[in-house]
Amino acid sequence: MKFLERDIVALNVEVSTPEEAIKKAGHLLSDKGYITQSYIDAMIRSFQKNGPYFVIAPNIAIPHARPEDGVKEASVSLIQLKEPVSFGSTGNDPVKLVFALGASNSDEHLNVLKMLMKVLGNAENTEKLKSAKNYEEIKSLLN
Repeated sequence: MKFLERDIVALNVEVSTPEEAIKKAGHLLSDKGYITQSYIDAMIRSFQKNGPYFVIAPNIAIPHARPEDGVKEASVSLIQLKEPVSFGSTGNDPVKLVFALGASNSDEHLNVLKMLMKVLGNAENTEKLKSAKNYEEIKSLLN
């Protein structure tokens, strides 16, 4: 499982739409071969069809799609947005942290979510992720 490793985390990323944010977070994973382009397309279609259901907490989005849409290896990337973007989620907008999640089955999906919740379950960690200036600051939250 690839979980927020250096090469799948990007800070201070500029986007102007939710779709662009999903694409950039997804490309961190597809560039490494963990997911396919079709998985990124499926994440965007899911958002367009179902709305911002994956904006799970203030400032936090976890876009994902179904495993059969193109997951090769369980993985989670992060983009920290330079300027927050509205996803249309009353109460949780604007989004500052976008975690693209790829899991190849439901067990993996639950494990990945558990790992994320360990990090995000602490409000102080979320604030640190939002203001992190380098990967080392993020890595220190994962241990």
